Amino acid sequence: MSRGVPRRRAPVHWPHVHGVLHPAVALAARRAGADTVALVDVGSSGLNLVVDRVAVTYSDGTVLGDRSSPVHVRCRLAKGRPVPTEPFPRVVARVVATTAPFDPTSAEDARRTLASLAPDDPDARARLEAELALTAADPPRLVRGRLPEALAAALAGLLPGALPVVITTWALSRIRAERRERFLRVLDEAAVDRPVAWVSVEGVGVAPGVPTLGDRPASGHSIVGLASFGLPRPRAEAVGRCWSRGAVLEWLAGG
Repeated sequence: MSRGVPRRRAPVHWPHVHGVLHPAVALAARRAGADTVALVDVGSSGLNLVVDRVAVTYSDGTVLGDRSSPVHVRCRLAKGRPVPTEPFPRVVARVVATTAPFDPTSAEDARRTLASLAPDDPDARARLEAELALTAADPPRLVRGRLPEALAAALAGLLPGALPVVITTWALSRIRAERRERFLRVLDEAAVDRPVAWVSVEGVGVAPGVPTLGDRPASGHSIVGLASFGLPRPRAEAVGRCWSRGAVLEWLAGG
């Protein structure tokens, strides 16, 4: 690292969010009639992008994902509907758009990420090490820049033929409200030639256009949103609520 350049902090990752993302991404693909997706993780570490390669066990006994995966997470279901068990689409591209890219193949980046864990939680350390290994085995493409400009560049670089699914997990609260609106316009502009989906896990009222279900901001939980752009019937819907960074999920979406 050159003199005077600040050290990058590894982005925080919450592994339980896989239990929230898995059904939301699968639903996005089904509604678009897509069997392949290109995942774009915005403002995060990119570890969200292995959502199809982990196993998620829900409190009702449902298991989604790769049962043979070295990464197993649990998700407690609150009141609401059962999570859908439809097949997960094939992932043909994995991209990270962020101001401070995290390199999963870098021993230094991995060390800083592991150092963020509580020292008395060996299970969490083992799970994160397994996630890092999964991500490093097939590293995502990194697009560095301010948001939402980095998102626009990431979407422009995708090959045709797969549904782009943009993922944000507690990322939009770190940018100003006017740039969140610009983020929404980038998604709309990218959908001129093909559909684009956006799966959001953000605080109440943070994701522009996503219904808040009448909940108050800073209520202690997050809204799971699914928005579609470029389809004959564009829609933005709150498909669930989650608590404790995805450890608890209330799934609300129907078909």
